[in-house]
Amino acid sequence: MPELPEVEVVRSGLEAHVVGRTVASVEVLHPRAIRRHVPGEADFVGRLTGAKITATRRRGKYLWFDLADGSAVLAHLGMSGQMLVQPRDAADEKHLRVRIRFTDDGPELRFVDQRTFGGLSVSELVEVDGTVVPSTVAHIARDPMDPLFDVDAAARALRARRTEVKRALLDQTLVSGVGNIYADEALWRVQLHWARPTDRLTAAQARSVLTAAADVMAEALLVGGTSFDALYVNVNGESGYFSRSLDAYGREGEPCRRCGSPIVREAFMNRSSFSCPRCQPKPRARRR
Repeated sequence: MPELPEVEVVRSGLEAHVVGRTVASVEVLHPRAIRRHVPGEADFVGRLTGAKITATRRRGKYLWFDLADGSAVLAHLGMSGQMLVQPRDAADEKHLRVRIRFTDDGPELRFVDQRTFGGLSVSELVEVDGTVVPSTVAHIARDPMDPLFDVDAAARALRARRTEVKRALLDQTLVSGVGNIYADEALWRVQLHWARPTDRLTAAQARSVLTAAADVMAEALLVGGTSFDALYVNVNGESGYFSRSLDAYGREGEPCRRCGSPIVREAFMNRSSFSCPRCQPKPRARRR
């Protein structure tokens, strides 16, 4: 699933192509693409038609367009969602779900989603802690790249949980934007095993893992994010290249770039976690 860097790449690409434009028409080609818009297709189409896009924004893994009427079009890419800017005469993609055309007859915006886990919806904007966000993501925490992100407060919240450190990093109500890939990378950098109990972290360790997450995501952003297949692309259909720089994720059996030990893969929440068994030793079991 795209994480913060991949979603930010898409958001910044869209900013250059859709801000200031007015929607002429909306075509919904698959109902699942707007299933989160509870009022239904007619309402979705009606609210977008004639609307002017004034900004593109993001929090964590969610991106949205601000509309001139004070509402927003919220997008979640899911496992395979793509927001593509295409010439009007370009052939339709096989998994095209929503088409948005503009009054200037320029390139259209297409939402393509092979697995249909993502989707679009219209949401009202609300203010949360001094920042305006769509009401449906008001519970999502700030991400480490947000200028108002408070690393000390997030570190205290992290240590207050009674869970494993990676589970806490993936909790979008605690810190948003971090997913499986960048959690593994951050933990490798600070030499912590994913199962380290959060209440056994020192304040310095908690801050360091959050800082490492911000650093690795910033580095990924510079090269367009991480792509392992054709499902994640930017608005021009191009892949990111950070997969070449990963130190832990997806490197099972390859030597650790720090100590040379083979990277191991362990089952984690129906997914996988990658770490160095020497640099990131498993925590000792709690005493009863």
